[in-house]
Amino acid sequence: MGNARTALYNWLFARQKKGVHVLRIEDTDVERSEARFEAQILEDLRWLGIDWDEGPDVGGHFAPYRQSDRMDTYQRYAERLLDEGKAYLCFCSAEDLERERQAAAAEHRPQVYSGQCRQLDPAQAKQRRASGEAAAIRLKIPEHPIDFHDIVRGNVTFDSESVSDPIIVRSSGIPVYNYVVVVDDAEMKITHVIRGDDHLSNTPKQVALYEALGFPVPEFAHLSTILGPDRERLSKRHGATSISQFRDMGILPEALVNYLALLGWAPTGGTRETFTPKELIKEFSLERVTPSPAIFDFDKLYWLNRHYIKTADPRRIVELSLPYFRKAGLLPADESAEVRSWAEKVIALLVPYVDQLEQLPEKAKFLLNYDAEAAVKAEDNHRFPFRARL
Repeated sequence: MGNARTALYNWLFARQKKGVHVLRIEDTDVERSEARFEAQILEDLRWLGIDWDEGPDVGGHFAPYRQSDRMDTYQRYAERLLDEGKAYLCFCSAEDLERERQAAAAEHRPQVYSGQCRQLDPAQAKQRRASGEAAAIRLKIPEHPIDFHDIVRGNVTFDSESVSDPIIVRSSGIPVYNYVVVVDDAEMKITHVIRGDDHLSNTPKQVALYEALGFPVPEFAHLSTILGPDRERLSKRHGATSISQFRDMGILPEALVNYLALLGWAPTGGTRETFTPKELIKEFSLERVTPSPAIFDFDKLYWLNRHYIKTADPRRIVELSLPYFRKAGLLPADESAEVRSWAEKVIALLVPYVDQLEQLPEKAKFLLNYDAEAAVKAEDNHRFPFRARL
């Protein structure tokens, strides 16, 4: 849900400002990146009605849009930083770094890299790397506070002592997220980065990278965390948390978009709750996004879905509902025109009483599972005998 809301806010902002909405696949983490995940992202966004002007499937002026296809670019910029003395080679092993971390924790010091490889002679360091010694590349964090403006949170400052010299390219040669997004944002002329507040601590490192590379720093907007009803971080234990799950439940995309927009943002006046996508584009403002955590209210989402089910084209609701009846085995395989017509009447009868389309088969059971013989024998039906004389 957090990713979906972030995508929606980016889309609303870009469409309102007549800007360009960019979809980029950040897949440098090879172990976690699979084609099926990318396909699911594209499918979910399209179902929500979110489109993009540039991306891996539509191309654009700054292709390619998969980071795995841009490795040469990242390597070129990393070597430039080394040559300019703004980065350095680090030969510390994972065991060395863990010992440092444990010592810092024991002494109640910030658990940041000591910078011991900063002092190495650059020429000798390059010779060591050329001879086959594994080395990562680290950025030199400047010795002054790092400031940036956040549209949601205002001015933010990080002391340089709290920001470790970050690795930008691992000893394996794979560049890290905080580095590659800076290069991509700069090359793709990104002006606004709208993302979750779990990236807030990454921002000073990225700002330092923009400055080291001589790139303009974009505007940032960090969106609040989404919490469950128990005020814990939203997770699977709270129920459905993915777009595909809500889709399978029979939540309409317009209901989910409407709800996600209100999850941390309030329109002018703060009383209206239903918006079409066009109305959201007109009303949306990053300045009205709250930095406070947003509580995911399932009941409110279901209320909105009930509203959109009732106001949707009945023919569309029928087409969306029939698969639930088929899955439940309540419609015959050889579905005739008469059966379909009857099913449409049942759906029209029951739709006002559900807030998720998947609830329809259960609601229809009293009609479809009617046992006349059992009804005649039921004791309750013998309590009030009636007679008539003609």
